[in-house]
Amino acid sequence: MGGTAVVIGGGIGGLAAALGLRRVGWEVAVVERAPLLEDAGAGISLAANGLRALDELGAGAAVRAAARGQYSGGTRTPRGDWLTRLDGAALERAVGTPIMGIPRADLHRALRELLPAGVLRTGAEAGPVEEAGPGRVRVGCGGAVLEADLVVAADGVGSRTRGRLFPAHPGPVHSGSTVLRAVTGGPVELRTDFELTWGRGAEFGHIAFLDGRAEWHAVLALPAGTRFADPVGELRRRFRGWHGTVSALLDATPPGAVLQHDVHELRTPLPSYAAGRTVLLGDAAHAMTPNLGQGACQALEDAVVLAAALAAGPTVEAALARYDAERRPRAGAVADAARQAGRMGHRLSRPAAVALRNTALRITPSRVATRMILRHHAWTPPRLP
Repeated sequence: MGGTAVVIGGGIGGLAAALGLRRVGWEVAVVERAPLLEDAGAGISLAANGLRALDELGAGAAVRAAARGQYSGGTRTPRGDWLTRLDGAALERAVGTPIMGIPRADLHRALRELLPAGVLRTGAEAGPVEEAGPGRVRVGCGGAVLEADLVVAADGVGSRTRGRLFPAHPGPVHSGSTVLRAVTGGPVELRTDFELTWGRGAEFGHIAFLDGRAEWHAVLALPAGTRFADPVGELRRRFRGWHGTVSALLDATPPGAVLQHDVHELRTPLPSYAAGRTVLLGDAAHAMTPNLGQGACQALEDAVVLAAALAAGPTVEAALARYDAERRPRAGAVADAARQAGRMGHRLSRPAAVALRNTALRITPSRVATRMILRHHAWTPPRLP
């Protein structure tokens, strides 16, 4: 079964959806409101499930070539003591790959370059989705109108399409945290590929890249809208006394390179990921906190499952029902686990709770920790034709 589709949103999820649909014989137009897709952003970790999805989309080799395996590291206290150790080799033995760290811009570029010219339309605001007759939908696109058999809404956590489909849903809520992140201006000397450091009400972590640079992030329990005139200076103050890797990464950060975002999530699950011939994908469907590093991986899973469902047919409606039945339980469970991880990580602030958490982590056998990670990583994608 083939047809025509309009994808709203040119981020990772939208581009992946376009690749998947084209792979199973659909004609696709991607509508992105940003006038220019600048290769900006920080870094991203891709687990085995996301990498397997990329393989089915035809992008796995290019992404792996630009990524660095995360073999060493773990979770530390602000003094630098280890709470857990990352065993990337054990993960590789279990699921065929370690977690891979890559600049978000490189991942986006790898997906974008696989699409033919003309598929991606930038600087175009997508209008409301309307019925255009039996089995057809219509979407405004700048001054034009696009008709299609299917609309894929990959327009992010603040999805307007989701709001129109489910007006009674409360929408995204602030998680109670804000995240600051940046990529270092050049290579930095790091002893590990990946780290998280958990303090009282704060987290600091890094991902090392293939070219020697690194992405760092700081998660703070703060009210929505909190902003700092001098982000790096503020973080130096807040993380004063933490182990030396934190200050080294902040010192390697160019002025003005820090991005800051309040973390929002869809705490109330949606009743469905599809309505009529419109389907939600990625953050538009299941925006989650970043504590498991699964947001992009879940969007990539969505893209493959949607393409496989449409390829199997027999109708668009049947395919969307199958996509919803498969993806909603899986993504919802991952979102719940991410929220719980945040509560056990940077959200803890009481000294007694922090001490109890740290003791529990220290005595947890590494094989148990690996098994917990595999709950989310060990996903097998459907094969695309």
